[in-house]
Amino acid sequence: MKYLAIVGTNSDVSTNRSLLQFMQKHFSGEAEIEVYEIKDLPAFMEPEDSTVPEKVAELSDKILKADGVIIATPEYDHAIPAVLKSALEWISYTSQALTDKPVLIVGASHGTLGSSRAQAHLRQILDSPELAARIMPGNEFLLGKSQSAFDSSGNLISSDKVSELDEIFREFVLFTDIASKLVEKKAFNQKVKKFTWQE
Repeated sequence: MKYLAIVGTNSDVSTNRSLLQFMQKHFSGEAEIEVYEIKDLPAFMEPEDSTVPEKVAELSDKILKADGVIIATPEYDHAIPAVLKSALEWISYTSQALTDKPVLIVGASHGTLGSSRAQAHLRQILDSPELAARIMPGNEFLLGKSQSAFDSSGNLISSDKVSELDEIFREFVLFTDIASKLVEKKAFNQKVKKFTWQE
């Protein structure tokens, strides 16, 4: 499997980035995981000439080529960061590359809740008609007190958390396979959506 792992923040120091980097290394024998930064994407706005920015087109292309997407989100004021919302708005209004794409949501936070409210917020957004991602149901990976969750080599210290992540990732690989077969069966009925800048 090939996954695109999106760092859902523009912070230079983030335990959500550390989490995805750990997953990239830990699951290297099971899947190819590319960690992707969205901090260089422009803020969402309607271009005067309706031209899609190069970085947005790059992100769309990577999503389309991946078997699935992993998004790691921090929690800012009980919601996802503005930079992540902006990136999803670009996808929604341009390529709609997340339509039917299997998505796994994970998150880390300095507090005890592990970005639970932000993950719920992100699920609502990804379920919107213009994104229509296939979000893996019933599983949350919540990494609380994340500043002390990794050792100096970037590995998760808690064996219980590693085991939890192992189980969730195995389920996501299975979910990806099932979702892909479902999409193949409905492909001949799929209507091509065209984006518009008008609401």
